[in-house]
Amino acid sequence: MSLWPGLDQARSTGLGAHAERRWNRVEVDPVSLQVIGGALHSIAHEMAELLVRMAYSSVMRESRDIGAALLDFDGRQLCESDSTPMHCGSLPAYVRGIDRKHRGRYRPGDVYLHNHPYHGASHSPDYGVLLPLFVGDVHVGFAGCTGHMVDIGAADPGFSVDVPDFFAEGQILDAVKLHAAGERSEGLWSLIMDNVRTPEANAGDLEAMIACCRLGEQRFAGLVAQHGLDRVMSAAEDWMNYAERRMRARIEELPDGEYPAPDAWLEDDGKHFGKPLKIATKVLVRGGDICVDLTGSTPQTATGFNCPFEGSVLPAVNFAVRALLLDETAEGAGVPQNDGVFRPVYAHAPKGSIFNPIYPRGCEARFTQINRIPDQVLAALSEALPQRVTGGNSANVSCFVYSFESYRGKYQINVEINEGSYGGRHGRDGLDTVDTLMANTRNNPLEEMELSAPMLCERYELRDEAPAPGRWRGGMGAVKTWRFLEGAAVSSTGDNRSGDPPRGIFGGGDGLPGQVKVNPGTPDEQELPAKVSHARFEAGDRLEITLVSSGGYGDPLERDPRLVADNVLDGLLSSEQAREQYGVVIDSDTGAPDLAATESLRRKQAGETA
Repeated sequence: MSLWPGLDQARSTGLGAHAERRWNRVEVDPVSLQVIGGALHSIAHEMAELLVRMAYSSVMRESRDIGAALLDFDGRQLCESDSTPMHCGSLPAYVRGIDRKHRGRYRPGDVYLHNHPYHGASHSPDYGVLLPLFVGDVHVGFAGCTGHMVDIGAADPGFSVDVPDFFAEGQILDAVKLHAAGERSEGLWSLIMDNVRTPEANAGDLEAMIACCRLGEQRFAGLVAQHGLDRVMSAAEDWMNYAERRMRARIEELPDGEYPAPDAWLEDDGKHFGKPLKIATKVLVRGGDICVDLTGSTPQTATGFNCPFEGSVLPAVNFAVRALLLDETAEGAGVPQNDGVFRPVYAHAPKGSIFNPIYPRGCEARFTQINRIPDQVLAALSEALPQRVTGGNSANVSCFVYSFESYRGKYQINVEINEGSYGGRHGRDGLDTVDTLMANTRNNPLEEMELSAPMLCERYELRDEAPAPGRWRGGMGAVKTWRFLEGAAVSSTGDNRSGDPPRGIFGGGDGLPGQVKVNPGTPDEQELPAKVSHARFEAGDRLEITLVSSGGYGDPLERDPRLVADNVLDGLLSSEQAREQYGVVIDSDTGAPDLAATESLRRKQAGETA
């Protein structure tokens, strides 16, 4: 029975494989439950740490654009690492994609590789590696991980937006068996590495992913040896049921009904510049179930600016609901991240829309759209949950690829993930220069970028403009300037939010759009769009990236004058802006707020706006 008739709603749980359950359900005492649950979480965490420590590429090693998990044979997550929600959340769909070809034929020592975006992958550069878990001759699940590859042989190095279909986005590896019973297929390995620009980095990263899964296999076997298969799997089931109960209880606190968000807009599809794309969102609540409905969003584009539904949209929706309703800081108790959290959460996007494209439309450049989904969910539920939401976030992963055809004798490609900012939230200012929402990645260290490629960073600091005003101000974006020491090609995918900057909430001010410039401050200055495919740069050219600042929360006239004075002292505001935006008068001699003058000015400004 459909919870919302007329909507083809889907959820992450139950997407995976199907096998006969060959372990017995037993009662697990509370102490053993905590011990086994903690061990499962530690396994996933250790898997992820091994992956980032072994990885060759900066995007995995430094940015941590990875995920790791243990899953049962139904593709239900038993545990996951504290990594990128997009990677961890898509693993059930990777299981489904692989299982459709190999169901019933798994053997110990097999290793499977998958990146087909129309069969579960988050997008084609995100390789997924799965290793079946056996206890004796019993197949009980999978150890899995995903990670972003530097290059997969696409039309342009790294990635590109302006492509005719998903075949131009790189080599597709559809549930291929890389190892059979412990033996690597050397022919397949060579085929993969011979068709990418960065075989050394790809080989190192892929070996790290395989080692990650093998570690998960070893640790799971040790846990079973200590507690027995029945107790381990029963405890995992109990933890999933507990997480489901906690999630449903939080959903049930929301009144049943529809919660629409204001329409949001993306700048363009990376080819038809100046033609914005609509994101329509409403949140549906019924009892202990919740659905994010994207009906009304723009139809699929003719470029790679579309989102795989299973591998990208579902994880984004799961993350948005989890982050908003089960904030562990607010809850005061940990809730395990596993399949139980997903069970009450549904998503719907019409077939043929930007959030559910039809094969073979391109769907690699889905960073920005995916980040806008949680931002829209926050906006939709802002009136119902005012103390949990934020002002509009940058909601944008500004990702750049720098490629050099012959640097130190090899093709060098660097993937740079640029941070954004968070909107102000109840009781706290927005966070400055952090990767937001679905990313949870790290910015690339400048020193690492400069060591590995002929680039020099000449500027990296907070934006010059003041943050969005509010009782709690919006977070600030950064500005970064690169100088190329050799000729390079640059591709990017992002959204400067020029037509739809992050919105202030409850009286807070709007954030600021981003900007990309070539050779700023010179006669050759040129502004680039946020999405660029293989733009050429010469030695000596400069690239300036200004990142989005987020929206404020609450009436600026209610901000603590001492915080305003601190912002002036820190150089985030001028004394004039403090007066105009916050009604705060700063004593020019002491730098402290003049409280009497401030109170008088605020009464006057409040009267003028009443």
